[in-house]
Amino acid sequence: MTIQNTLEKITIKALKELYNVQIEKVEFQVTRKDFEGDITIVVFPFLRKIKANPVEIGEKLGSYIAEDLPEITDFNVVKGFLNLVVSDAYLLDDFYAMYHKEDFGLTKPKETEAIMVEYSSPNTNKPLHLGHIRNNLLGYSVAEILKAAGNTVYKTQIINDRGIHICKSMLAYQKFGNNDTPESTGLKGDKLIGNFYVKFDQEYKKEIEKLVAEGKSEEAAKKEAPLLVEAQQMLKKWEQGDEQVRALWKTMNQWVYDGFDVTYKAMGVDFDVNYYESNTYLLGKDSIQKGLEKGIFFKKPDGSVWIDLSAEGLDEKIVLRADGTAVYITQDIGTAIQRVKDYPNVKGMVYTVGNEQDYHFKVLFLILKKLGFDWASNLYHLSYGMVDLPEGKMKSREGTVVDADDLMQEMAATARAISQDLGKLEGYTEAEKEHLYTIIGMGALKYYILKVDPKKRILFDPKESIDFNGNTGPFIQYTYARIQSLLRRATFDYTEEVRIRLHPKEKEVIKQLHDFPEVITNAALNHSPALIANYTFDLVKAFNSFYQSVSIFSADSDAEKIFRIQLSKKVAEVIQRAFGLLGIDMPERM
Repeated sequence: MTIQNTLEKITIKALKELYNVQIEKVEFQVTRKDFEGDITIVVFPFLRKIKANPVEIGEKLGSYIAEDLPEITDFNVVKGFLNLVVSDAYLLDDFYAMYHKEDFGLTKPKETEAIMVEYSSPNTNKPLHLGHIRNNLLGYSVAEILKAAGNTVYKTQIINDRGIHICKSMLAYQKFGNNDTPESTGLKGDKLIGNFYVKFDQEYKKEIEKLVAEGKSEEAAKKEAPLLVEAQQMLKKWEQGDEQVRALWKTMNQWVYDGFDVTYKAMGVDFDVNYYESNTYLLGKDSIQKGLEKGIFFKKPDGSVWIDLSAEGLDEKIVLRADGTAVYITQDIGTAIQRVKDYPNVKGMVYTVGNEQDYHFKVLFLILKKLGFDWASNLYHLSYGMVDLPEGKMKSREGTVVDADDLMQEMAATARAISQDLGKLEGYTEAEKEHLYTIIGMGALKYYILKVDPKKRILFDPKESIDFNGNTGPFIQYTYARIQSLLRRATFDYTEEVRIRLHPKEKEVIKQLHDFPEVITNAALNHSPALIANYTFDLVKAFNSFYQSVSIFSADSDAEKIFRIQLSKKVAEVIQRAFGLLGIDMPERM
């Protein structure tokens, strides 16, 4: 039982005896740095039931707790905050309980219930770009955090491998490809195909200009341009199962998948199961028919099927066109249902998709609830803001995107330049240096993106992200490497538990460590890696303040020296575990 649990029980009992009121929950805070104490009870919420001065309530409650609980050695009241001082003995017991727990912070997963987390979900007509990086890093990290909080998790993506945009790349390859392959060009498959998507757009615009010059309106020219007409015909052939079109589609898609795999490996993300739009785009129609029979949907005179969500503050939404073909939400309905059929223990899903799709997911979740699926109440849209660049918005068809592979290589190159300027890599082989540059560069990229609340837009600055000072990945990695250096120097036995008088800076670090399990729980509930990232930064700040304030190897006693090494070791373990939840590797030396 934690001291908060104990304090909550005593506080509830005290308020019953002192004021004859029943309180169900007590609000705790870490004591502010300008107050004396270790843990704070917030008195203000009690005023709803107790008509008294908050300072008076705090004084009476503090006296009651101090008399009842020997671990509380002193207290003070500042306005509506009761600040309690916890004994060194208790804090040491608390620390050693954490120290000996190898899986500290983690909760054993419930295998009977699972959450499916969807992220990435790329199109097979172009390589991954900066926007995909934020999507993948968020989705992967949230999946890892949910696992750490005790959930069985399946990571998934739905690959958008069909449609007019795919046919545009295929048609451009047929016309301008010269039988090029990834092997013959030396290009990753996704980049090769992406070039043809751009090529289609370039040639399509030329055709539009020509038709406009011949007297067509721009709107008519866009519809009648021969390239677009051919792409539409190719899509029809694909849907009819044309052997030649399907063969080219399979070949080009495989090139893209091979390219994606390289990028995902470099990014450090993975998936448990893939879904493909070519397999799912017909799903959902049977559910619409059942919903029609139940009166959930209605038909318009033209035969199209809709749902009226005006009672929920939304509007009417089409779910089947007049010709009976599906719209995107139809296949999303079918895919969600299919996933639960494939994995019956799935009781919830997380969709990592940009905030421009907020409305879409409100509608999707409402429809699934109306269709009667109990798991529909556990669906979550991990909505995130776009990643902005100083030079403006990215456009795939114009080839103005920031390529994911190029950005990751640039991050490693930036880490190389900064590390060489600092001159701290004596004794490293070239291979070790390059590996370290990658770890630092990717750590900088991931931390910079994940430390921001998912809902906020990001202006991404590679050089700012790789600063070795401040709230950055490399700063935290450097602290971890410093602790590893301390542990290598500690050749003495530091396995035994010791009893010492704690320095205030040691107490701060212990209290920060104590919060780690709760931070994981809150990060999982809020689907927010930012809570993990910023907790880790606060822990590192507390450790560095401790490191600068006390001596470790020249401590006044062996017991102090042992404890400080133990404390440093646990801090390193928590940093590594927290950064692991963000998908960030840690260097042993820097």
